[in-house]
Amino acid sequence: MRTRKAGAVGLVMAEPLTYSFSDPATRNFVAGVAQSCEALGQGLLLVAVGPSRSLEDGTAAVLAAGVDGFVVYSVGDDDPYLQVVLQRRLPVVIVDQPKGLPRVSRVGIDDRAAMRGLADYVLGLGHRQIGLLTMRLGRDRRQGLVDGDRLRSCTFDVQRERIIGVREAMTAAGVDPDSLTVVESYEHLATSGGCAAKVALEANPRITALMCTADILALSAMDYLRAHGSYVPGQMSVTGFDGVPEAISRGLTTVAQPSLQKGRRAGELLLKPPRSGLPAVELLDTELIRGRTAGPPA
Repeated sequence: MRTRKAGAVGLVMAEPLTYSFSDPATRNFVAGVAQSCEALGQGLLLVAVGPSRSLEDGTAAVLAAGVDGFVVYSVGDDDPYLQVVLQRRLPVVIVDQPKGLPRVSRVGIDDRAAMRGLADYVLGLGHRQIGLLTMRLGRDRRQGLVDGDRLRSCTFDVQRERIIGVREAMTAAGVDPDSLTVVESYEHLATSGGCAAKVALEANPRITALMCTADILALSAMDYLRAHGSYVPGQMSVTGFDGVPEAISRGLTTVAQPSLQKGRRAGELLLKPPRSGLPAVELLDTELIRGRTAGPPA
């Protein structure tokens, strides 16, 4: 009470609470935040504001959280809880998205460049008919084929930047970017990638490569293809993004991002901010993993 410090960091995530423990990339990120808190003698409080809670309950949870600052993990531009966090006037670090908030530090990667490098590789293999399976583009419960209006109204920077990266690579290779078949998945379940792959291939049966903005989508898509007699990479190339252990063990061609380090740096920036007092933006390195799931088109 004398120090007026709670001795804890609040971690705000808009996903279901179970997602923190089921999704490998997110689990590594949370572990990284926990490591930084433990090293500096602080506690970690998960502030549950997922879709199962009402806006009133989620707002109350943020306002009542006894913490000294918040790490906000990958929320949309229009996320209502982000505004509540900022109203607390405590130190805040954003991870991944949104970008450009004044007086707020951010840790992330260059999503556009990383995805463009992966797309350059896929196009270099000879693919011209490409499907892109993406995580959700907005807070509304929408999934299926994505048109131009939906892309322009996207409120999640990470997914927007990864889609733009693929489109830029296609343009540079002389391929019409409007020929890209994009399918959005609102839920991030073990079956989501398979459902999205089905929609993409029904919309364009000439697709020879399925690029995914997350490994969890790619692994699900591979399971769907195998169940329907389509072999990877002989008949269909598949790529992911994240570099989670299961993806690496299955030979997935993907982009590995340092999720553990991302969480650790977010916690460190919150608990030991720059001496200048100015917000910091740290972009961590990624690595293109050329696995066994991408090859020339059949």
